[in-house]
Amino acid sequence: MNDDPRAEYRERFALLMTDMGLQRMVARVYAALTVAEGPTMTMPELAETLQASAGAISGAIKTLTTIGLVERVPAPGSRRDHYRIADNGWYDTVMHKYKVLMQGVIDLAADGVEAVGEDTVAGHRLAEMRDFYSFISAEVQEMLPRWEKARDSRRGELSDPRRTVES
Repeated sequence: MNDDPRAEYRERFALLMTDMGLQRMVARVYAALTVAEGPTMTMPELAETLQASAGAISGAIKTLTTIGLVERVPAPGSRRDHYRIADNGWYDTVMHKYKVLMQGVIDLAADGVEAVGEDTVAGHRLAEMRDFYSFISAEVQEMLPRWEKARDSRRGELSDPRRTVES
């Protein structure tokens, strides 16, 4: 059993992210960057931390940067690329995916109502599905400004040590 609570938490975090649809190594790299004590990590540091190959780390970083969860940042005096969790990356990624999926469900349910008829048992089910997801989507849009205000307020109260990349 590992005696490092950070390592144990990192693996629990990665497992949950895997359950949410990320590939295992992508989830592990994301978790490692999330719980890193320093503001950034290099690929060799990630490989050592996760006991994984450079190729596996490279592929995971490519995925994470492509979807906007991780960003490459300059590190004065270092020849290696440094990576960190992107500001609002999880939020922007989740909200974009949420909006696309939510609208897809709403549109699909509406098409189903049209296909089977509004006054059928299936039509009633599909109309309720459409209406539920429309309601939830509208509620989330109302909630987002409150979240952003709370987030900005909290950020104002805390210093953000990850903004400075040490060499």
